[in-house]
Amino acid sequence: MVDGVVEIDGGIVRWLLRHATPIGGAMALTLGHVVLGQSRAALDVSRAHERVHVRQYERWGPFFIPAYLAGSAIAALRGRHFYRDNPFESEAYASTEIGPNR
Repeated sequence: MVDGVVEIDGGIVRWLLRHATPIGGAMALTLGHVVLGQSRAALDVSRAHERVHVRQYERWGPFFIPAYLAGSAIAALRGRHFYRDNPFESEAYASTEIGPNR
């Protein structure tokens, strides 16, 4: 646990993040107060970004996942990228030093 957030990495988590995400591989993924990472190093690099998502979960509660998916759908319908232009991702990238792959 780091700063009140459970972090899990490696093994099946690594495989899932590499092969079972719609963006073609993710370094880390936040589910409430649990962050899944490909490796300890991936968690270290993405920690600030993922903490923004933890705060978003806290703010939106059970509506976070539907709102996140709606944000992706709206971005795609507007001809934008479903991930990079999702407002939740935009907030997380704006708050951290890492940027989305463009």
